Amino acid sequence: MTIGLLKEPAHETRVSLLAEAVATLTKKGITVLVENNAGDRSFCSNADYDKAGAQVKDRNEVLHTSDILLSIHQPLQSSIAALESKILIGVFQPLYNAGIMHQWANQGITTFSLDMLPRTTRAQAMDVLSSQANIAGYKAVLTAANLYARYFPMFMTAAGSIAPAKVLILGAGVAGLQAIATARRMGAVVEVFDTRPAVKEEVMSLGAKFVEVDGAADASKAGGYAVEQTEEYKQKQQKRIAESIAKADIVITTAQIPGKKAPILITGEMIKPMRSGSVIIDIAAATGGNTPFTKNNETVVYNGVSIVGNSNLPATMPSDASKLYGKNVLNFLQLIITKEGQINLNWEDDLVKGCCITYNKEVMHERVKPLALP
Repeated sequence: MTIGLLKEPAHETRVSLLAEAVATLTKKGITVLVENNAGDRSFCSNADYDKAGAQVKDRNEVLHTSDILLSIHQPLQSSIAALESKILIGVFQPLYNAGIMHQWANQGITTFSLDMLPRTTRAQAMDVLSSQANIAGYKAVLTAANLYARYFPMFMTAAGSIAPAKVLILGAGVAGLQAIATARRMGAVVEVFDTRPAVKEEVMSLGAKFVEVDGAADASKAGGYAVEQTEEYKQKQQKRIAESIAKADIVITTAQIPGKKAPILITGEMIKPMRSGSVIIDIAAATGGNTPFTKNNETVVYNGVSIVGNSNLPATMPSDASKLYGKNVLNFLQLIITKEGQINLNWEDDLVKGCCITYNKEVMHERVKPLALP
């Protein structure tokens, strides 16, 4: 059996497997083909892959020779024709790209999208959303610190005292919790808002204040994402958030709803009281953002406040991001590859079935199937 590792599009610095992960596969007798220079932007050279037992080939040979292809993002359209009867594994956001998933089904591609894995205890070792969100939360705080015109920690000097920065984090999922920990380590005062009362204890254990709003809809089964709330709750929510934003120097937003536009949590009226030089980091930018001014991969200045739209912060740490992502991929491959190195798609396994989007010329995933018919 042959696994092919594709080079990502120009905007992406990560790679599906680093050399150390490739070595794990080649030691089992699995042939691994690596597209030329696939790991360069993750600081993993062709020589590193050679040493790990892989074969470095051009893209065309990798596409046509491999049984399983690994690509974090959707392969270029020019490559799709070569994927017929292949297995493709990555993070394809099928709820937002349902039309493309139907096209892939028609072309006979078997697709596993790891962002659709059921959020269960057993799936934690292959949970790419969590491993990458951890990095996003960390880098969101560092990005804010670089842009912010003042110190994060409190300083008392002969020249005068500096008050600590006030950070508000909207969403206490994996990214939010890491942002709390990072901001606290840097000496900031942190407040946190989340619709799930269950995370209050975690937030407080990290040294942050939890902003409570009563009446939230149950989000316990949403896999760490936000859920739709009632209009009454939204009004109370906006009032409490507005009070906290008015005092904040840094705001980090992380709220997304699978398959839908990100909820607007911060309005223009909320931003106006923030002092000039403040920063908002919007991790939900790819799905519209949590402010009406967010633009993905851009920084917009509104009323003196910098609003940074960046949904791919893990790509700013490509070495560790690729290492963690690659470990997730290896753990998933164990579910579909036998000890003898043969492909075995076990549809009785809830994880295999749960993240399979297309198979046998059909869209298999029940949530994706009705979204965009061809």
